[in-house]
Amino acid sequence: MAARAWATATDKTENGNGSSTRKSAGGDGAIFFQNDAVSLCLLVQRRSKTMRVIDFRAGPTPAKRTLVLALARREGVEKIYTVVERDEVATWVKLGFAKEGNIPAFYKRSDAFLLGCSIDDAPESKSGPPSSSQRVPVQSERRLIIQGGPSLARASIASRAWLDLERVPLDDVEAPADTTAYDFAEKTLIRAKKLVKEAAERALPAVKLSEIAEAQTRKPIGSALRSGRALTAFEPFGRGAIRRYFALTARGGFELVASAESQACFGNAFLELLVSPRNDSERAGTTGALKALCERLQADGTVGCFALAPSDDASLSAAFVYNGFRRTGVLQNHLVVGRERKDAIVFARKLANPADE
Repeated sequence: MAARAWATATDKTENGNGSSTRKSAGGDGAIFFQNDAVSLCLLVQRRSKTMRVIDFRAGPTPAKRTLVLALARREGVEKIYTVVERDEVATWVKLGFAKEGNIPAFYKRSDAFLLGCSIDDAPESKSGPPSSSQRVPVQSERRLIIQGGPSLARASIASRAWLDLERVPLDDVEAPADTTAYDFAEKTLIRAKKLVKEAAERALPAVKLSEIAEAQTRKPIGSALRSGRALTAFEPFGRGAIRRYFALTARGGFELVASAESQACFGNAFLELLVSPRNDSERAGTTGALKALCERLQADGTVGCFALAPSDDASLSAAFVYNGFRRTGVLQNHLVVGRERKDAIVFARKLANPADE
């Protein structure tokens, strides 16, 4: 059964003071901001304290960065990221984001690029805090569109917040060059490849795949969250996508819940597994489950798929490596597993040649 992660129909209400509010028919909880220079959609994932920025208007304006950081801090977000085409990478680097990876064939015939920024590491202006003459009140200069986000509504950013348009000169912002996260992920991959080699002669268990309703995922998600094993709660990755849920089982009591969020116009799928394997038997089951999921996605016409795994999890990484996934990036401070924030390895695999579609 398919469930829409984000509704596309909206109701728009003019408030008579230069602002307007739009409410999605699906109540997706996104935050929209729009004025003459900036048009953004911010997707906040409160469990993992991450926020994806979807930019509808190109260009490295300082107001864009200042606004994103202000809203992220107000929402308690710790990591901001964006997914863009190649020609927008330089823009987000200038805004203080670091290049963290790419997703092959995300746009069917072209790649997407992932750029991120940790709130604690967000660079400040070298020229110091702004003067009162540099600041403008949000209410008098901007149209704020808020969709969902009860904490944001309580804070009333439209009436209280002050945003500085010139606080961070773009030339003062440089992307970090620290490779520690990538070096650690590389060590994990070396261990994963060793596990794959050791298991090369063992047959994978036969895995049964069944598509299930979203309601059927609530109990296993709750159990995984309570035990601290949840890699995800299947939060939306994008807008206008279709999310499907799967139950995968094998002999010996193996059970796994997974989900795939797809955008038909691009032919991609974001693949998520609820939990990671804890032993050799579960790793074999997870490997077989990934194989079954990829076969289903390919049969459905998906061109490419991608997934995230904790950068310290060699067992889960081995399941991806076995199934032909390759590492295409490392997202720093991106996942929360239990109470621990972790880096995430981006795994990607092309399932079909776009020229054949």
